[in-house]
Amino acid sequence: MESKINRAIAEAAARINAFSSECGAVAYPDRGLPDRSKVIEITERLRGVMFPGYFEAPSARNNVYASGYKLTKICEDLRLQLRRAFGADDEASQQTAEEALCGFVEALPEVQKLLATDAQALFDGDPAANSVTDVIFSYPGLFAITVYRLAHVLCLLKVPLIPRMMTEYAHSQTGIDINAGARIGSYFFIDHGTGVVIGETTVIGDNVKLYQGVTLGALSTRKGQLLSGTKRHPTLGSRVTVYSGASILGGDTVIGDDCIIGANAFVTGSVPANTRVSVNSPELNFRENRPAVWENV
Repeated sequence: MESKINRAIAEAAARINAFSSECGAVAYPDRGLPDRSKVIEITERLRGVMFPGYFEAPSARNNVYASGYKLTKICEDLRLQLRRAFGADDEASQQTAEEALCGFVEALPEVQKLLATDAQALFDGDPAANSVTDVIFSYPGLFAITVYRLAHVLCLLKVPLIPRMMTEYAHSQTGIDINAGARIGSYFFIDHGTGVVIGETTVIGDNVKLYQGVTLGALSTRKGQLLSGTKRHPTLGSRVTVYSGASILGGDTVIGDDCIIGANAFVTGSVPANTRVSVNSPELNFRENRPAVWENV
């Protein structure tokens, strides 16, 4: 029996290895890849930088030397992952990685300012929130937005792989899927959040509120890669509220400022500013609840 399983293992391993070498879809790239666990670790440490003291020892709060030390250590680890993402150890790739690293660090103060507006928007908009601290510590919406804003900077710097790794990590933790390529303004609010999808070419203005189950998606993806680089997802103006379960689809779809999109609405065309979109309530039928047969025994 032992020899039989050993032969089966040897044969399976040989066939898997041969197929992996021949099939481009699963072949491991020669350039190597970023370390997923390390990217997740860096993402969590960056959350600590954005909100000093919340996800680390209290002694690190409001201490410029501690912040500098943390950023230095993060940069040491991120530099290696960037080099892997850009694909080689040659001088040109290392220079590209170094430029991306510098651009990312330079953007962090502005990212923190945006995140402060997001945290405030979540507190202001949710009567169940006890404090901004409650929001920062606990809310999945802010978790996903934080990771998105960090990943978006890397996306703008044309970093491959890592932005998607970061946002998919947030997706797996929160159920909120925000593509790093989306453009989102300040005071962004996602309440509850489960099932929210925001596509790559979505543009969102300031002071926008989304509730659970909202999709900002493409009208059709049947052309697959032929659609890459085109505007496939909607544009939302400022002060727009989209309630749970609504879908807004299409790259030509523009939702004007100060609109309200009601729950479960399915919108595939533009909506002028100051408009309320709602779905007619379905008819409800009520009847007496008759006891089951077994209840009379």
